[in-house]
Amino acid sequence: MNHPSFHAATTPDKPAYIIAETGERLTFGELDRRSNQIAQLFYALGLAPGDHVALLMENGLAFVEICWAAQRAGLIYTAVSRYLKADEIAYIVRDCAAKAFITSPACAAETRGLAQAGDAPILLMTGQPAPGFRAFDVEAAAQPTTPVANEFAGRDMLYSSGTTGRPKGVETSLTPMPLGLVNPVLKLLCVDMCGVNQDSVYLSPAPLYHAAPLRFTMTAAAFGATVVVMRHFDAEAYLRYVEQYRATQSQLVPTMFVRLLKLPPAARARYDISSLRGAVHAAAPCPIEVKQQMIDWWGPVLIEYYAGTEGNGATIINSQQWLAHRGSVGRAYVGQIRIVDEETGQTLPPRVNGVVYFDGGPAFVYRNDPAKTKAAYIRDGWSTLGDIGYLDEDGYLYLTDRKANMMICGGVNIYPQETEDVLIGHPQVLDVAVFGVPNEDLGEEVKAVVQLRDPARASPELAAELIAFCRDRISAIKCPRSVDFEQDLPRTPTGKLLKRQLRDRYAAGR
Repeated sequence: MNHPSFHAATTPDKPAYIIAETGERLTFGELDRRSNQIAQLFYALGLAPGDHVALLMENGLAFVEICWAAQRAGLIYTAVSRYLKADEIAYIVRDCAAKAFITSPACAAETRGLAQAGDAPILLMTGQPAPGFRAFDVEAAAQPTTPVANEFAGRDMLYSSGTTGRPKGVETSLTPMPLGLVNPVLKLLCVDMCGVNQDSVYLSPAPLYHAAPLRFTMTAAAFGATVVVMRHFDAEAYLRYVEQYRATQSQLVPTMFVRLLKLPPAARARYDISSLRGAVHAAAPCPIEVKQQMIDWWGPVLIEYYAGTEGNGATIINSQQWLAHRGSVGRAYVGQIRIVDEETGQTLPPRVNGVVYFDGGPAFVYRNDPAKTKAAYIRDGWSTLGDIGYLDEDGYLYLTDRKANMMICGGVNIYPQETEDVLIGHPQVLDVAVFGVPNEDLGEEVKAVVQLRDPARASPELAAELIAFCRDRISAIKCPRSVDFEQDLPRTPTGKLLKRQLRDRYAAGR
């Protein structure tokens, strides 16, 4: 059986979760008892299977206890992003129809307004509760440690990132299933391709409210691995924890690879990372040179996938396949890929860019947004995440960009990802965003906003050098006409670039 309750019976004293920075740990036996108590609390509060519960808190042991409690109580649980503001948090809590909401003192300021709302769910807070919140720790500790009656598996309902509008909850059906069943795609990635098992140590460097970190950490624990959770990502600290905990598997995003590669050579060489056997990455396309450097450094342990919170399809590619198809995100393992001309709706041949659709994958809807759901489907069973790409002759998918990021410069469609991939390869560039800004003659022109490794190096001369660096490598029409420098670029803690914030700033008043 693949569930912490099974491992609690066989290896109760083995650590299930460890907080990397502090060494705090939760054994499988403790996880079983505490998740049972929280599940009992949910039922005591009047929740029933199929009801919704939401949580907002920093990475920590309480986070996973709550998720496992909801999972074994047949509840639908929504983890809310910590980078959202008070009105955005309130919107998600209302939209998911949460009957209980759990947070921590660290999030008290952002959640204070919920206590004044007339339609607020039951509000609970870990630690010392703020006014209007009930004492979660006290109430959970008063519950029995035995399982609730008629246990069956709940599921998450997570929200899209909201980088192009209000976040939307992704709903799939909740059919009563026993606790031991595991999502087949997660099993394929974690177990079959990465080798996660009871001897594994899985290192998670990302916020747990995001779909991939939450689902991967829960899958690893379900198969008996010890999961080490970082509170915050720091490049050198990540390498230190790989060595300290002898991590065998991990899941990262390309922005983390860039930060790791930009470390001084001495820092990169300081730590023994030979224990890593599998490193899964996704969330954004990885520049070819960045991935090549990571394989050169870590060996052929990188496994990439392309999928979304929607779960409507997935591609997977290992390092050996990628070296033969550089730049690809793999072949379809869930659903079939169709590349579609947006204007005609026709399926396109290999090597021709179009909108990426999955055919025959699991169906989904965006909660309370039938218009957005309809826009994701071109016909029955064909759904898209809004990405642009093409297939090669062997069926490998290559992503070009997000449809929403496309610029039209002098009548030419330009996707900024290629330009960003070039500029990130410059030794002085730590992060980069490329997007269109208004131009009277061309409609739009290409703008680059760059975060430097050393902000003191910012100058008109370096801007000109970056433009020339780009022109040496790709067509001039894809290169920026101007480069600005910023101390930091707006990214979510999960690595997604909030390009809309930059575009809006440059479009203001024009």
